[in-house]
Amino acid sequence: MGRPREFDIDEALERAMQVFWERGYEGVSLTDLTKAMGITKPSLYAAFGDKKELFRRALERYTEGPADYGTRALEEPTARGVAEAVLRGAVRTTTRPGCPAGCLGVQVALASSEAGRPAHEMLVEWRNDAALRLEERFRRAVDEGDLPHDADPRRLARYLMTVTFGIAVQAASGLGRDELQDIADTALESWLPDRKNSSPRSP
Repeated sequence: MGRPREFDIDEALERAMQVFWERGYEGVSLTDLTKAMGITKPSLYAAFGDKKELFRRALERYTEGPADYGTRALEEPTARGVAEAVLRGAVRTTTRPGCPAGCLGVQVALASSEAGRPAHEMLVEWRNDAALRLEERFRRAVDEGDLPHDADPRRLARYLMTVTFGIAVQAASGLGRDELQDIADTALESWLPDRKNSSPRSP
């Protein structure tokens, strides 16, 4: 029989997520990770595999935790509600007290060397998946008459993703929550009106 693990996997993964969030992928060594997680390298390999797999697990935790606003936003009844929930969620997540400023996905996406290639490829897939889910939600909004019939779901999804990641970059650069919310509000001012909630124009 193998020896039982002497650490809490959830807690260790949470700490790893925080390290990747703050320092990216390339900027973190296995020594940094094991020190932050409070475990040894053999324990890391046994529980999580290599650094690449640990990052994959940390990204999943981030998606299901701090960044779960993206999934919840898709449940909003209108396209505008989706956009508002995504942008407000981005502002909250990138300025969470006790957490690194910015977005884990953006921090790691800045990696450019060969050493950062595994994380870069994961994040390309991560971003593409998020954009596709938004596009599908906006396509449904067009079909339901919530968005104009000539609205471009892909264009809207890409626009929203671009603003969201821009908010994350600005947060990492030091902008505060109020300033970032101003950016989100400005983006929403140019959003298409909800057909279902729009008042008919007077003749």
